[in-house]
Amino acid sequence: MDTGLKDKIVLITGAAQGIGRSTALAFAREGARVCLVDINSDALQEVKAEISAIGTDVTVARADLSSADGVITGIDAALQRHNGQVDILVNNVGAGKVRTFDELSDEEWDFTMNLNFMSYVRTCRYLLPVLRNRDKAVIINNASDLARQPEPVPIDYSASKAAVLALTKGLARAEAPKIRVNAVAPGPVWTPFWTKDGGFADTMGKFHGMSPRDAVEHELSLRQLPLKRLGTPEEVANVIVFLASDLASFVTSAVWGVDGGSIRSLA
Repeated sequence: MDTGLKDKIVLITGAAQGIGRSTALAFAREGARVCLVDINSDALQEVKAEISAIGTDVTVARADLSSADGVITGIDAALQRHNGQVDILVNNVGAGKVRTFDELSDEEWDFTMNLNFMSYVRTCRYLLPVLRNRDKAVIINNASDLARQPEPVPIDYSASKAAVLALTKGLARAEAPKIRVNAVAPGPVWTPFWTKDGGFADTMGKFHGMSPRDAVEHELSLRQLPLKRLGTPEEVANVIVFLASDLASFVTSAVWGVDGGSIRSLA
């Protein structure tokens, strides 16, 4: 099937590793021109080399997306080759640690909301004037199953992702019919987000008093995932590419779970 993505300009935040990297590679295989922003310069260069090997146009820019200045400078650098034009925005950047409500300071709440939510707000606000003048423009926001089914920890992460869903729904109505706006809501996906030092698995292990891997297995048992495994970043990327494509031309204001069946509610 023809996705209609060939030569589309795609901007992806948090694109150096995990879901962002897999999404960049998936768009590249469809012939899209990809523009990648991340704070990790080394990993950006690695994914740039992978995409160049596919034979697709790619640009990368290092930026700290937790600040307003970082968002603007990162976008400008990534889109410079395309004179600031973009067809598809994928907001993917995010971070999280397992901490109880009592452990979270105001500064930690501010960091989580700035990176996981306000970066999306700022990126959308900066690029909407461009997207409104493009044909078949699309915004895809990466949320989480925890946005719809929060757990006791990490409560700041869950709140930031619930805000992403509210932003998605509001923008979908505000920008229709010119721009389609949707969200993906992944469940547990085995990426550097989980595996890095100080990431989900590490902090979850400390919280449960287990090794990181044992803590993840314990968490999966608590959530009673029907598919009984963690997802892969490629499985989330496939859904993002579909939602951005012509194949999903009648889909907007949707939240697509890629969660192994973790969400039990009908809505």
